[in-house]
Amino acid sequence: MTEENRIYITHLKVTDVPWHRLTTAYGRGTDFPAHLTVLEQMCDLASVKESLYELTTNMEHQGTLWHATPFGMVFLSRILEKALAESGQNPVANFLAGELLDFFACILQCFHDGDEMEHADPLPLFSDLLKEEYLWSEEYDEEEDEMRYEEDEVFPDDLFYSFYYYSWQAVLAYRGGLEREVSTEFGPKIAAVLAEL
Repeated sequence: MTEENRIYITHLKVTDVPWHRLTTAYGRGTDFPAHLTVLEQMCDLASVKESLYELTTNMEHQGTLWHATPFGMVFLSRILEKALAESGQNPVANFLAGELLDFFACILQCFHDGDEMEHADPLPLFSDLLKEEYLWSEEYDEEEDEMRYEEDEVFPDDLFYSFYYYSWQAVLAYRGGLEREVSTEFGPKIAAVLAEL
C-alpha cells in the first residue's frame, strides 16, 4: 500500500464522500452516513441490525462490489475496531463485531475471486474513485440510472476493478488493529480475516 493511499484511507471523513453519487447494489449510497452513524453508536440492537443489513446488502450482492463499497469498508473498519474494543461491556458491540468480521471475510473473498480473473490495473489512488468523470448525476433519477446501466461500459474496467482492490486496501489499512486484538471470543474470525489480507 502506498503511503498516499494509507493516509487518504485513515484520514477520510464521512462528509468527504458524495454518497448520493455512488452506486450500490440497489441504487445509490445516499443513506450510508445515517446507517454508519447507527452502527458507530452501537446503542440499540434492532437499529444496528437494520442498518447493518442495509449497508451489507448494498455493498455486496452475489460476489459483486459497487462504487460505494470501498468507502463503506473504510468506515466499517473503524467501527469494527470500536466494536471489538467495547465487545466485553456492550452486547450490541459484541453482536456487531462478530457480524462485521463475517462480512469482512466475504468482501475479502470477493476481492480474491476478482483478483484471480483477468482484470485491468486499479486506479492509481483511492481518491481517484471520486473523480467527477466516475460520479453519477447530482440528482437521483431512477430511470436515468437504469438507462446508464444498459450502456455497454457502465463502469470502465479500471474503475470496476478498483471497487474490489480498494475495498481490500481499506481493510488492509486497519490490519494493525486486528493483529493487536487479544479477544479470544473473536480469535478464529479475526484469524480468518487476517488470512485473507
